[in-house]
Amino acid sequence: MVTKQQLKGLPEDADLRRADSLAREIFSDVANKWALLIIEALGERTLRFSELRDEVEGISHKMLTQNLRMLERNGLAGRKVHPTVPPRVEYTLTPPGRDLRIAVDAICGWTHRHLGHIENARGRFDDA
Repeated sequence: MVTKQQLKGLPEDADLRRADSLAREIFSDVANKWALLIIEALGERTLRFSELRDEVEGISHKMLTQNLRMLERNGLAGRKVHPTVPPRVEYTLTPPGRDLRIAVDAICGWTHRHLGHIENARGRFDDA
C-alpha cells in the first residue's frame, strides 16, 4: 500500500486518491475483468481478433472491441492491420503492456491460490 508520505511531491495527475487524476483514469481503464483477461490471453503472443475472442470466453464482440481500443489508446497493446482482403488485424502487448501483465499474472495466481478459501467463505456467508 502506498502511504500518504510516499505520495508527497507527486504531480496531481499521479495521485490515485484524486477523482480527477490521470492515474485514476488509467487504473479504472485497466482494472476491469475484460482488460485483465485480454492482457492475460495476449501474454507474449500476437493474436487476431477472432483468436482473442475465442481465448476470452464470454466476451462479446462489442466489449472486446472497446477494451482493445482502450488498451491501444493507453499504449498497452499494439494493433497491426495487414493489407489483405478481408483485412487481417493482429494485436500484441507493448513493453508497458507486458509490464502490466506481470501484475495480472500475480492477480491470476492469487485467485488460484485462494479460490477454495473464497468459495468456502461465500458458502458460509450465503448460509448465514
